[in-house]
Amino acid sequence: MRFTLHSIRDRMDRAGVVLSGLCALHCVASLVILSGLGIGGSFLLAPVIHEVGLALACVIAGVAIGWGAIRHRRAAPFVVAMMGLTFMGGALASPHGAQEAVLTIIGVIMVSVGHVLNLRSAH
Repeated sequence: MRFTLHSIRDRMDRAGVVLSGLCALHCVASLVILSGLGIGGSFLLAPVIHEVGLALACVIAGVAIGWGAIRHRRAAPFVVAMMGLTFMGGALASPHGAQEAVLTIIGVIMVSVGHVLNLRSAH
């Protein structure tokens, strides 16, 4: 199987969309499980999960969307995704709870939209 730079970037964009969805699912599930059942707090709210998630999002979005912006010369995917990463970074600075979840979900939606725009711009 031959991988081209274009197919690698497409795969990274798709991975970014999937990871954004998983992050949103983690946020909602954490709130539901913790508020409804009161269990899993030490694992689900561990800061390292959020820090690693943001680091992965920054790398994947930076490479895939940055690379795409250079190739197709459209700033919108890059701007939308970077705004999303900013929301996600703001969520790390917030205490655990609804505010953090809202900021994170806004951020992951924006990053995901940036990846989708990037995929559309490339074709």
